[in-house]
Amino acid sequence: MFSLLDKGTRLCDGLNRREWLRVGGLGALGLSLPTLLEARAADRTRRGAAPLSAGASFGKAKSCILLFYLGGPPQHETWDPKDDAPVEVRGESHSIPSNVPGIRVGEWMPRTAKLLDHICVLRAMSTQDNAHSSSGYWMLTGVPHQPMNSENAKPGAPNDWPCTAAVVHHLRPSKNGLPSAIVLPEPIWNTGMIYWPGQDGGFLGRTADPWLIRCDPSSSDFQIPGLSLSADLTAPRLGARLSLLEQVNRGLDRVDRSEAMARFDQRSQQAFDLLRAGKARQAFALDREPAVLRDRYGRNRWGQSVLLARRLIEAGVSLVQVNWMRMPGDTDDSPAWDTHNKNAERLKNHLMPKMDLAYSALLEDLEGRGLLEETLVVWMGEFGRSPKINRGGGRDHWGHVFSVALAGGGVRGGQVIGSSDKIGALPRDGRVQPQDLTATIFHCLDFSPHTEMRDTLGRPFVLSRGEVIRQAV
Repeated sequence: MFSLLDKGTRLCDGLNRREWLRVGGLGALGLSLPTLLEARAADRTRRGAAPLSAGASFGKAKSCILLFYLGGPPQHETWDPKDDAPVEVRGESHSIPSNVPGIRVGEWMPRTAKLLDHICVLRAMSTQDNAHSSSGYWMLTGVPHQPMNSENAKPGAPNDWPCTAAVVHHLRPSKNGLPSAIVLPEPIWNTGMIYWPGQDGGFLGRTADPWLIRCDPSSSDFQIPGLSLSADLTAPRLGARLSLLEQVNRGLDRVDRSEAMARFDQRSQQAFDLLRAGKARQAFALDREPAVLRDRYGRNRWGQSVLLARRLIEAGVSLVQVNWMRMPGDTDDSPAWDTHNKNAERLKNHLMPKMDLAYSALLEDLEGRGLLEETLVVWMGEFGRSPKINRGGGRDHWGHVFSVALAGGGVRGGQVIGSSDKIGALPRDGRVQPQDLTATIFHCLDFSPHTEMRDTLGRPFVLSRGEVIRQAV
């Protein structure tokens, strides 16, 4: 049985999604996926979202890869090292020079240091929110959570602002059988499988939810459920079912040759096009990549997910968000980048090598393919880490100041915007907030951040409440 997952449920409610298409029964006639596609198109038309770049050009990026590091990566050991601070602040690492004179980064990112001419570092990002889920909501949507500092917050009003990926999915049409926004390899959750708010379409409705693909691209038998045919459904049988669908449509045309019916037939064809290969299926074929390139990204779930993001961008997806989730060996007290214990050990031996390898590989790969200038790459987490190392050798939650990095997509690389104080505790100058980051992302993607849209009830709102970080773009 073939099934393709859609947006029927919330991205972060932990439930199974309803199916778009089942080849079998009525689904064999293509009557379920086309109907949903038609409903989505009608929903977008009803809401009447205006084109964002009509009559004007904003940014250079055609696409965006958003790398989200769950847990909060430390600013001290990455983009904002403090060599002159006491060891209880500085930690065990030191800084190294980058390929841009005057800019230094943490010593555990040597490959990235050689690419700073492509990177713009924001050293004074701030949420003043020390809870994963509420600070993360702000970073993903550009709107502060109500209330702030609310750990294990769950989706729902009043925190129903759509995430950046959902806005892009809502506004950009599908291409080559693929949606305009995809999230992988799983949604973001706290210990206990408590899913964060701010990962779906919110008040834009379920049709705006980005595609969520649960996967492990590093596994030897990697495939995406729903993009392969079952053993008993061969290509000839699929072709026969398409022929049957065409006969049914001809019969329907004799009854009703309306424009709506023509659109229905077009979406039926799209459903089968997705099944019959093309770029949609090819995009997930990681085994087509040279082994040396797969090694370059790292043969782990994160590295191969980042490589998959590059392939999806090439296939026409506008935005791919890659979430760094827990890996084998992670514990509940310090999972992913939430290094409450043994910060230096986890960074040096586990986290930073994988990050540095995949991030640098992505930038080099995009540049080599001539795609970096048109692909915005965002390096971010929900917050940073505390300036002082705790008794367990770790760093705790810190939303007062932390770092984000932008590259490609028309961003002016080789610079640092903003700064923190001498121990990396508070912004010193150039403070920016998440809404400014989302405004900048939309700007780079050729969307005016102040364009008005309407929710499912017809109420107006603008894409972002922030201001574009002009120095970056």
